[in-house]
Amino acid sequence: MAEILFYHLTESLRDAALPPLVEKSLERGWRVAIQATSEAERDRLDEVLWTFRADSFIPHGRDDEPDTERQPVLLTIAETNPGKADIRFFIEGAPVSGVEDYQRVVVMFDGHDVDELTAARAEWKRLRQSEHSLTYWQQGEGGRWQKKA
Repeated sequence: MAEILFYHLTESLRDAALPPLVEKSLERGWRVAIQATSEAERDRLDEVLWTFRADSFIPHGRDDEPDTERQPVLLTIAETNPGKADIRFFIEGAPVSGVEDYQRVVVMFDGHDVDELTAARAEWKRLRQSEHSLTYWQQGEGGRWQKKA
């Protein structure tokens, strides 16, 4: 049964909050999938993961490139899991599906974006009906995550 975490961005942008969580996942030995709803956001995140810090990068690939199953981090707009990821991040209001295929699922949403906030609330209500463990985290002052539910 997957552990499902909702991460509510209130203090920082996804570009600052997502890469450290991906790094922690890789440190655990997990393979990662990040699902966006648009090719534009997927491609923009491709650049972010290469350049988010001057002294390192996160090795990754996109689902429109070859050898997707070999990527430690896969940026995708599809619901498939060719790399057998252990954790999947749903961003940009991507619909949450296939949670049983992962150890952990993260629904990350921007609290200042009405569409993402609405989508996250709907997913929370829907997934609460399931057997999965749900937790809700919100950014506090300084961008630190605080468990709220």
